Amino acid sequence: MYSGDILVPLLVGGALGFNTQQMTYLVSADIFMCGIATLLQIKRTPWTGIGLPVVLGCAVEYVAPLQQIGKTLGPGYMYGGIIAAGIFIFLISGIFAKLQRFFPTLVTGSLITLVGFTLIPVAFQNIGGGDSTAKSFGAPINLLLGLVTALVIICINIWTHGFIQQISVLIGIVVGTVLAMVLGQVGFAPVSAAHWFQIPQLFYFATPKFEWSSIATMILAALTCMIESTGVYFALSEVVETDLNERDLADGYRSEGLAAILGGLFNTFPYSTFSQNVGIVQLSGIKKLKPVYYSAFFLIILGMIPKVGAIANLIPTSVLGGAMLVMFGMVGAQGIKMLTSVEMTTKNLLVIAISVGLGLGVTSQPQLFHFLPASVQTILSNGMVIGSMTAVVMNLLLNGAPRKQA
Repeated sequence: MYSGDILVPLLVGGALGFNTQQMTYLVSADIFMCGIATLLQIKRTPWTGIGLPVVLGCAVEYVAPLQQIGKTLGPGYMYGGIIAAGIFIFLISGIFAKLQRFFPTLVTGSLITLVGFTLIPVAFQNIGGGDSTAKSFGAPINLLLGLVTALVIICINIWTHGFIQQISVLIGIVVGTVLAMVLGQVGFAPVSAAHWFQIPQLFYFATPKFEWSSIATMILAALTCMIESTGVYFALSEVVETDLNERDLADGYRSEGLAAILGGLFNTFPYSTFSQNVGIVQLSGIKKLKPVYYSAFFLIILGMIPKVGAIANLIPTSVLGGAMLVMFGMVGAQGIKMLTSVEMTTKNLLVIAISVGLGLGVTSQPQLFHFLPASVQTILSNGMVIGSMTAVVMNLLLNGAPRKQA
């Protein structure tokens, strides 16, 4: 989970051109808010908390929308969109809990497949060095670091089991970074310059601003994350042998909405339930909440030590790219695995083909909409948003609304 948490701020902050000091703060504040968001989810209240052993973080579904809004409109509108999406999630949680039957495996499988494959080009760009216009892009040393990182992760997954296998991405990043140090590609100045203690501040980067297209984009991205969270809730409930009702789901969504509002106010990210928890709970057999409370407080403490965030910033871009290649590829493969349980009728094949095709298409050719207004481009050029909404609508049109089960 930690490796996933630090990837998102590094990707988004890097795309927005944040300097070393800003990146250190962003990583630290994100880790801190992950702990807060986790506490909101595992602690039951009359309105929030699903009470399952989950850890929250920023989902990869948000990466592309955040980068796009931040680069085209500015960070203020990005944070305004996050706050608006959080309020939206909080308000519709009760209604959304009644709509779970509209998101069958056909829809969620197509969504997860699309999430993984639309981010693969980002992984390759990072393997090359991050900036495709730079003269050093694709330099042999960048390719070496990315390849070694990916190979370490793959080998650990093949030849190890249990806990070591679960943290393969983190080990791969560490090995790649150490190799980069040996080759003289890493400097420790950011760690020396970072403070020992800092509490996240309101509006650190920008005061939230609100604009309809950025809000709509973030709301659509939030809906895709809510669909994924629903699947995670039910998967975990099976593992811990607990039945979930509509109220439980609504409480879980409200926690994610509240976490997103706080993320926007503190200039970090929206937060949702990490699917990695399902595998860890299954493997470890630890189904109690107490260890998750410890994890949440540990994240909060780490988030108040900027030097920890600075260490994360030492990771070379090409090393991140190697890790992302495996991570995002596995996400796409997981979606394909889910789709294997779907009956491959002509209608279902059309849902998969059109939703995945549209998502990948607009991601690879966003300039297709350059004649349209900028606000409309913000929505239409986001592959994950377009693909996921297409999957839901086409499933309803071709297969009809499923009946509500008792």
